[in-house]
Amino acid sequence: MTGIIVGIDGSHHSLRALDWAVREAAVRQAPLTVIAVYRTTVGFWGGPVTYPEDLEPSAQVRKEAEDAAAKALANAGDARPAAVTVRAVCGIPAEELVEASKGADMVVVGSRGNGGFARLLLGSVSSQVVHHAHCPVVVIPGEDRTERSSH
Repeated sequence: MTGIIVGIDGSHHSLRALDWAVREAAVRQAPLTVIAVYRTTVGFWGGPVTYPEDLEPSAQVRKEAEDAAAKALANAGDARPAAVTVRAVCGIPAEELVEASKGADMVVVGSRGNGGFARLLLGSVSSQVVHHAHCPVVVIPGEDRTERSSH
């Protein structure tokens, strides 16, 4: 998969990463793949375990990812990536993004997602992607200093 990959989970940080990735893909005239990974059960050997019931959440996650991508494209104005693909994947988020990074030009992630500890500078998924991706990784912070000081 060539082009720019962006992982989203609906968090503020991931939506900022999506906005950045849309603009960057437009500048580069590169294809953009939006990947929304919803966590599945981890089996005894550490791999994902999926069940037939996982198909229904997949449709909901895909719809939410498509809506987020449409909003990011609308916010970008006339700047458009060469193509946009939205995927919803059931799995382990870091593993899915690292796998998607094979052959990609770049992976973009937010610095933190929905889970974990709010005080961490870098979440576990973004940290794992930074350390294991097969291409350059851009980590987008959730807010900048001006936003932080205005609250």
